[in-house]
Amino acid sequence: MKKIIQNLTLCLSVLLLSHTSVTAHELPGLIENITAAIKTGNSKELAKYFAPTVEIILPGSEGAFSKAQAEMIMKDFFARAATISFTVNQKGNSAGGAQFIIGTYKNKNEILNVYILLKPVSNQLMIQQMHFEAD
Repeated sequence: MKKIIQNLTLCLSVLLLSHTSVTAHELPGLIENITAAIKTGNSKELAKYFAPTVEIILPGSEGAFSKAQAEMIMKDFFARAATISFTVNQKGNSAGGAQFIIGTYKNKNEILNVYILLKPVSNQLMIQQMHFEAD
């Protein structure tokens, strides 16, 4: 039930943003750079795309964190659950400039569904939410 509510929140966020008139500029290769950072477990590179506050949900922990805290949390996660593979299953955007990535993250012990929401911040797309959840 909690997973359904979280996924609905993510979808509603994207839907609501589709009604705003904010236009953000996507950096060339933004999605590719984010997925490459996840594939290699590079928290420092991933953090380049974090908004000042990032909501992170990982198995066993969740919360809203500063950019620096979020980088450390992802560094710890990648150390504990080293990436075997990360596949993008779907990506898209809304009329309001938000973008999302849905993927599958595999490590030695589990397969996780990944949901990433990017929203405009100072006219640049930044990661606002990252969810790594088991089925």
